[in-house]
Amino acid sequence: MSPRAALAPRKVLAPLLLLALALGGCHRADGSGGDAQRAPGARGFPRSDRPVELAGADSTQTEQQRDARGEAAWVLALAGVRPGMSVADIGAGGGYYTVRLSPAVGRHGRVLAEDIDAGALSRLGVRVERERLNNVSIQLGDVADPHLPPASFDRVLLVHVYRQVTEPYAFLWHLRGGLRAGGSVAVVEDDLPKNPRKGRGAEPAGDRFAIPPARLFCEFSALGFRLIQFVTKLGSTGYYAQFEAIGDRPQPADIKPCADNAGFSGGG
Repeated sequence: MSPRAALAPRKVLAPLLLLALALGGCHRADGSGGDAQRAPGARGFPRSDRPVELAGADSTQTEQQRDARGEAAWVLALAGVRPGMSVADIGAGGGYYTVRLSPAVGRHGRVLAEDIDAGALSRLGVRVERERLNNVSIQLGDVADPHLPPASFDRVLLVHVYRQVTEPYAFLWHLRGGLRAGGSVAVVEDDLPKNPRKGRGAEPAGDRFAIPPARLFCEFSALGFRLIQFVTKLGSTGYYAQFEAIGDRPQPADIKPCADNAGFSGGG
């Protein structure tokens, strides 16, 4: 199957295979429990023991409020999203970015909306049908692998979702395989976390959570990504970071994980 065929819009969602895994918290880096208890796509990769936010901790702001402050316009401009591109919206949720990416890439472009929540994707599918977004397809991922078609995307967006990734090294390794030559990954996150906690405990839904830029840089660097753009938004704790892949993708056994408290002030 060609990458274009893999991105063709689909009306039927994939079965939910790993939702139970998606609802879990952070795994410890000491290897307790063994690889058998991890998602299949994470086995053989280093573990992470940094704080994570529980999956499903949605923003309390409405789409109108987000548009009023120009969020999507700001991010898409920084990411250089243009007509004809193929863009993956990872952690698409209710589709705030998906429905705005659709007109941005135009009729010759493609948007893939990915999430680990089958219920959210089902609701997004209804929205995509209702709004007749014919260049959008939907894909179920899991905690370790977004299941992107290989070498298919000019941009991958991770907006307020990377803080929920419990298997960052496996996740980024698989994600990297979905980039086209010259493609890049755009991340939007918050700094200055409220009461960060490490280990198996995860932040409760609705509590403000963040990943310091230093930690983000460390984890992406471990997978052979290079930072090409970093922007903070005035009057906000949010930041934008964009990465490109350089060199060969490392073998899982060669990945050097970050120290558990790397980048977290007072977190260790």
